[in-house]
Amino acid sequence: MSGEAVLIPDDRAFSSFKEECQSEEGWNFTYNKNNISVLIQGLEEDKSLHKIKCRMQCKDIPAETMYDVLHDIEYRRKWDANVIETFDIGKLTVNADVGYYSWKCPKPLKNRDVITLRSWLPMGNDYIIMNYSVKHVKYPPKKDLVRAVSIQTGYLIQRTGPTSCTLSYLAHVDPRGSLPKWVVNKSSQFLAPKAMKRISKACLRYTEWKQKHNPAFKPWLYPEQNPLSSIPQGELSIQHAESLENIDESSLRESKDERAEHSDEEGPR
Repeated sequence: MSGEAVLIPDDRAFSSFKEECQSEEGWNFTYNKNNISVLIQGLEEDKSLHKIKCRMQCKDIPAETMYDVLHDIEYRRKWDANVIETFDIGKLTVNADVGYYSWKCPKPLKNRDVITLRSWLPMGNDYIIMNYSVKHVKYPPKKDLVRAVSIQTGYLIQRTGPTSCTLSYLAHVDPRGSLPKWVVNKSSQFLAPKAMKRISKACLRYTEWKQKHNPAFKPWLYPEQNPLSSIPQGELSIQHAESLENIDESSLRESKDERAEHSDEEGPR
């Protein structure tokens, strides 16, 4: 396969990701209540690029449970309401693999998908899971989806006590399209907090669910359990945004269904 060779992140890459998760310089708060904050970084020079950062203080969720939930692909299919399809493609090392993920976008936008190289690392009291987009010849873009690009996306989990943690989510994504302003606003003020709350609820239910679904199977902790076939690094290359279709959805208006859902879920609880 032609193209730029992929690199598996090293310790410096993980440390750099952690620093960016913790930094607030150049970021603006768009939401800050109920132990959840959302920040965005203005990228006016290129409105197709979006950077968003979310933080959530979890008083009753151990860091280890959060790490398991974010790794467990079978459980994600249960709690992630945005997922269309997700599966692992193959492994690269004991802490790096390649996977596919497609998700629903707010109507009437087209849905998106990505192929990513994902890597993870426990660092003392912290856990990091991060990814970036790659190309694999066997998984080209699909006709009914827009292939997006993850420039760098991931999670930082910090243990704050025996049964508490802080979750940070950082996403630097090119959705391959000019999005309407209402989508950007809705993502930072409604969809992102909603997603963080969904993760929190999933964590609270995970232990009970896992006891009934292959409880000893955690290949992210025990690499010898990993059933995936190895992928030669040479089969992968960097996914550059310029090589993908770019669509203009900036003039699309929010559907009535989306507005109704927004008003229903933002009401008093």
